[in-house]
This record gives sequence, C-alpha cells and structure tokens, in this order.
Amino acid sequence: MDTAVEAGSFKTLAVALEAADLIGTLKGDGPFTVLAPTDEAFSKLPEGTVETLLKPENKQDLINILTYHVVPGAVPGKVIVKLSDADTLNGQRVTIGFSEARLKVDGANVVGSDIECSNGIIHVVDQVILPAADDIPTAASKAGSFTTLLAAARAAGLVEALSGEGPITIFAPTDEAFAKLADGTVSSLLKPENKAKLASILKYHVVAGRVYSDEALAAGEAKTLSGGSVRIAIDGDAAKVNDAVLIATDMDTSNGVIHVIDSVMIPPGSEGTANHPQQMIRSAIEQGAPLYNNGRVDQCAAVYMTTVSNLLSSNSPQMSSSTRHTLQTALTNAQHSHSSDSQAWTLRHALDHAYNNMSSAR
Repeated sequence: MDTAVEAGSFKTLAVALEAADLIGTLKGDGPFTVLAPTDEAFSKLPEGTVETLLKPENKQDLINILTYHVVPGAVPGKVIVKLSDADTLNGQRVTIGFSEARLKVDGANVVGSDIECSNGIIHVVDQVILPAADDIPTAASKAGSFTTLLAAARAAGLVEALSGEGPITIFAPTDEAFAKLADGTVSSLLKPENKAKLASILKYHVVAGRVYSDEALAAGEAKTLSGGSVRIAIDGDAAKVNDAVLIATDMDTSNGVIHVIDSVMIPPGSEGTANHPQQMIRSAIEQGAPLYNNGRVDQCAAVYMTTVSNLLSSNSPQMSSSTRHTLQTALTNAQHSHSSDSQAWTLRHALDHAYNNMSSAR
C-alpha cells in the first residue's frame, strides 16, 4: 500500500481501497500480488462509475471489484507469464495470456511488473478489470440456452437458493439436454405434486463451493446438495460428470461457477425415475459401468439385476411385451449363472436392447 501511494500514479486506487476498508488488509503480512490499475485506467471507466462506487451504499460492489485485482501469494512476472489463470481474493478467477505479444490479465495489458514490496508484488495494469456481476440464474437467463432449467428451478422453489450468496457450482443441463429425456418427463416433473422429486434431481446438479473444472477433475468426484456424489473424469476425448459430457466449463458468476453439460443427471434410486424406464436404465449404467471398469464386477451385476427386476415390476406403457420378454430372459439366465462377468454382460446387453427398443418406438 505504501509503495503504491509513493508511486504517485495510483491515487484513485488508494482512495478506493480506503472507501472499501481494504487498506489494513493490503498492509497486512500477505504476501499478495496486486494487479494495480493506474489513475489513467480508472479514468477509462464510464463517466460517474468511480463516484458511484465510492458511495457507502455501494461498498460491497467496490470490495468485489478491488479484491478481484488481488491474488494471494507473491507471483513474480516470470511465473505469471506461465499461468493461464489465477484465483483472486474475490473468489473468481482472472484469465492470463498473451495477445499481440502483450501479457494480458482479462482484457487489461500488464504495463509494469515486479514492483517488489515488503508484503508482496505489484504488477501494473492499464484497465480496471471487472468480475462477473450476475448471479447464476441471471447468467443462465442471459445465456439463452437454459430455459427449461430455469423453469424447473422456479417450479422446485430453488431460484432463491441459486441466486443466494453461495458460492455454489452447478452442472447446468441445456434445453437440448432436457429434450433428451423420455416424452412427458419434464411436464410431469413440473407438476406441483412432483416438486420434491424435481428439487432432488436439480440438487444432484449442484455442489457447494466455487469448483473450477481443473479442481473437479483432480478430485474425481463431488458431493452434491442432494446428498449423492457425482463422478468427474476424462473419458476418451471428453470430460464427463457421470455420463454427461461437459460442453463448456468455468463460467464465472457472482455467486459461483456454471459448467454446462449435455444430459440431465438422474440421482441413483430417484423416485422421479420410477415411471421412466429409459432413465432407470441410464442411471443403472451410470452406476454399473464404473464399477465394472474398476474391477467390482459383482457389484455391477447386482446393480443391473436390481434394475432389470424393477423394470419388470413396473407398469410403464413404454415397455412392450417383447422388451419385457428380453429382460425376463436375461434375468433368468443371469440368476442361473455363477459368473459375475457373465451376469453383468447378459443384463447389460438386455438393458441396451430395451433402451434402444423404447427409443425407436418414440
């Protein structure tokens, strides 16, 4: 803080830090790396912006912006040039990279670097960089491809939770993802009597905390707000959450992160899938395939056997007599087999056959 003041070109930054009560923080032990906008950088903001932010009622907005310019730890220039992003005290990430041979942080040029201080390092930027200001529902609405998700969140009474302080991370299915569900599924779930089922499914897509894609992949799984966990891994050329493909990641919002997926994930054993055999089959394969691949073949076979039994006991009109015959034959054969591997594959082939039959009949 003292170094910035003595430099003489950070007067607006100093005033802003004082208004936000952050001077004490930046005089602390740290270390910090400050991406410091010059007075000229602040002057590039629309007229009246600085004056508005300095008003007491806008203190939190000012804090959010200023902490977005501070990275924990001392990050020298020789390190920052190798980064693609960095976490800030704001919680959100800044993007780092070269454009036209100039180092940029978000859209700002780094015009001075490695100003060493007793408790950190200052890098000078020529623009004020702004964090995402929209909450998750607002950002999703502006994206234009999450109409069904937002309608479902309203029906489930979860909009307030998704727009709360958070932070939270949501694996957001697109409208196309919802369209993949069996006919009548969405309209059924949107009915008031199915509110609890819908809420459970939506919460299965939400994780506490701001979890970026690299952190999610490193963890390998995440516990959702529904209580169940989802698997996160690279499968071939795609990153997946359970069997849903991540088609866009790391969309920052003011209260969390949005990752976009191409399928709706159904919680294992969800009551909301009871009348939808295709969803039951998807859920079984989401559980069983990883078990098989990790050598737990007997557990995989048990999942498939339970699912086939549940399908046969259901009264769903989607299941034709030939589909039921295929499943019953597979179940009988599996029950008489002493090989878990044989059981798993016999039942899996029958589930795939049933799923394809129902798909072609739609």
